[in-house]
Amino acid sequence: MRFPEFSGDWKESTIGKEFELYSGNTPSRLDKENFVGDVNWITSGELKDHYIGDTKEKISENSAKENNLRLLPEGTFVIAIYGLEAEGVRSTGSIITKQSTISQACMAFTPKGIISNEFLYSWYKKHGNVIGIRYAQGTKQQNLSYDIIEKFKIRYPSLQEQDKLNSFISLLDTRISTQSRIINELQSLISGITQRTSKHSSVRMVLLSELLVERNEKNTELFPVHSVSVSEGVINQIDYLGRSFSAADTSHYNVAHRGDIIYTKSPTGEFPFGIVKRNSVETNVSVSPLYGVYKPVSDEVALYIHYYFCSPLNAQNYLHKLIQKGAKNTINITNQRFLENIIPLPDRKTLTGFVKLISAVSAKLELEKSLLETLQTQKRYLLTQMFV
Repeated sequence: MRFPEFSGDWKESTIGKEFELYSGNTPSRLDKENFVGDVNWITSGELKDHYIGDTKEKISENSAKENNLRLLPEGTFVIAIYGLEAEGVRSTGSIITKQSTISQACMAFTPKGIISNEFLYSWYKKHGNVIGIRYAQGTKQQNLSYDIIEKFKIRYPSLQEQDKLNSFISLLDTRISTQSRIINELQSLISGITQRTSKHSSVRMVLLSELLVERNEKNTELFPVHSVSVSEGVINQIDYLGRSFSAADTSHYNVAHRGDIIYTKSPTGEFPFGIVKRNSVETNVSVSPLYGVYKPVSDEVALYIHYYFCSPLNAQNYLHKLIQKGAKNTINITNQRFLENIIPLPDRKTLTGFVKLISAVSAKLELEKSLLETLQTQKRYLLTQMFV
């Protein structure tokens, strides 16, 4: 698929011939002054949108100099090169709109010839997922390196055709970015509703053991194996991750019914002591035997617990007090120990109102997520058709 005014074959080269590659590093956190400044410092987790102009953390100019961090100019394309075993990380990259530095988990591209970074952005969005699956190396963490990336072949048209393609893709990305902001605003609204409800005047502190009972049901009927995601909740491993990570025999796995609460215990991102989610899958599922599965006293209570623990602060404050150090100082919270702390619970009338409101907002959120997925699918199709 090409614009009618262009014809002729695209040229072929390699990334190493057409771009200068650069990876940054992380200043020492032992010196707090390193992170007191106004110089952008990009980490791989921030490379989600087409453009990035601000960063969560900033460093000082002195820190940039002492750590030999390049100040990358506006228009530089940056990709994530660490943690590519995760589907959500593969093919992530952004073009910076303000002079920035980067961490060692990122790779920056500076053009040597006529291939623009906007064109490279779209090329990588098409090929990045396959690159991450086939070429990233490592045991637990899958990473890309300079030696791998520089060898990739890239085909490209004239600069005029690149500009036309880039303008077209930018229109789609603008719409996708707008849709993402709508979703973020709805998620913030849900967080605000939950926080307000947890501080309602009717709240009383209740032991979680009064609200949940461990299910203790094994997977003798061999229900499909699911995992638990921070953003998506309970998800089918094959559908979401592309393959199953379960044992050959899953009969010893735990069964979770719809509405059950699942505690994973595995540290991830902002949840160093594990995540807590309600199972919203219609049918019974099986989960790792390391997970705790609990039957709630009611589905209203389960929904409240789910949203209460969506807050990293709530989850950390609750779970930190339950930590029991095991062998080699490993952090351990047993299934029963998980129930031995208290949470704020509103009265029944307030809880019912919370569930009605949060359900309406959540339904709207799912509709907006579905629209975002449609837009992203359209973009993937166009990239497949327009980029070699």
